[in-house]
Formats: sequence, structure tokens, C-alpha cells
Amino acid sequence: MTDKKAVVLLSGGLDSATILAQAKAAGFACYSMSFDYGQRHRAELQAAERVARQLGVIEHKVVGLDLNGMGGSALTDSRIAVPESPGAGIPVTYVPARNTVFLALALGWAEVLGAHDIFIGVNAVDYSGYPDCRPAFIEAFERVANLATREGVEGTGFRIQAPLQNLSKAQIIEVGMQHGVDYGVTVSCYQADGEGRACGRCDSCRLRAAGFAVAGVVDPTRYR
Repeated sequence: MTDKKAVVLLSGGLDSATILAQAKAAGFACYSMSFDYGQRHRAELQAAERVARQLGVIEHKVVGLDLNGMGGSALTDSRIAVPESPGAGIPVTYVPARNTVFLALALGWAEVLGAHDIFIGVNAVDYSGYPDCRPAFIEAFERVANLATREGVEGTGFRIQAPLQNLSKAQIIEVGMQHGVDYGVTVSCYQADGEGRACGRCDSCRLRAAGFAVAGVVDPTRYR
């Protein structure tokens, strides 16, 4: 057992499965964290459990949050339709402060575990345009992590690792295939049904399908 520990944010989607496989390949003992935050695509939680089990994490933790109580996003408010065609600006599927909250909780668990690395599968190339997926945000949060924790002040500090930041979706898929990721167990769709079947029309579905096409990999996604 390696003493090099990492907390990996695991949504159950394509990107997070890839970074978990990358962290494992890099020799980290991985602890995965998912969030039941009131998302309409709850099938992703089951997908996260499948990925965690297949890739052999030490512990998989699911944390409950009530982000749907605040609303403001098509992913948490059923009254807001998930867009099925490209639009301009930050889309309504953006969940206010989501990655800030997720990273803060991952940081707390990392400090308890004695882990100095936190992996997150944000991407700033083939993505939906969310502000909390940009490299500047990751850099800023790492500074906060090392200012606001005992480990940051008295210990060796933390690294927020986002190895997919500058990769296209096709490149991410190629990396995952090299590490043996089974993308058939992942769920990326913003409005997947209870069985995890994708709509094939939302932004996430379009980016995922295009990635498999460009990578020349058969798309294992189950569509309804």
C-alpha cells in the first residue's frame, strides 16, 4: 500500500473516471468523493459507485448537499429545461459555486486523510463554458487551500491536480483507453433517465459523442 494518498472528485462521468485512472496509474492510493446535491441526473451517482469499484479505490464517499434548495440551474431545478442546442454565454446548466463547494469538502477530507493531492476532472477545451472549470480558478483554489488549512500552514500543503484542463474530449478518451477505463459504465448526460440512459441531445451528450467520434473509438453510451 502506497502512502501517497489522493482524494479524487468522482462524478461518474467520462472525465472524472479518466482522472481516477490517471491518479491510480501515478501510484496514488485513491479515495473518491461524490456528491448527492439534488441533481436531476442522479444516475451519475450509481455510475460513480461502479467506476470506484472497478478502479479499486480505498474508500468511496458520497456527501449529501442541498444545492437544489438554492435553484438557479437546470441541473438542480426541474422547472428549468436542460437546453438541447448550443447557446451563447454561460449555460443554464451551470450550478452556482458547485466546484468551489466540492473542492472545499474534498480539501477537508484530504486534510483528515493526510492526502496532499486532490484530483478534479475539469476541462477548459471541450466543455460547457463554466467559469469554475478554468485553469485560473484551479490555481486560485490551490492558493486558498494552502492559506486556509493547518496542513497548508504547518505541513507540506496541497496540490489541486487537473490533468485534463487543456485536453480535447477526444484526447481525454485516448488517455482513458490507455489506462483501461470502461466508459460504458459512466454517465455524462445532464438528463439521464433512472437507468442511466442518455438523451443524446444535451451539451454534455454532444461533447461526449463528438469525442468518441474524433478519437475513433466506438461510443459505448446507452441512449434512450
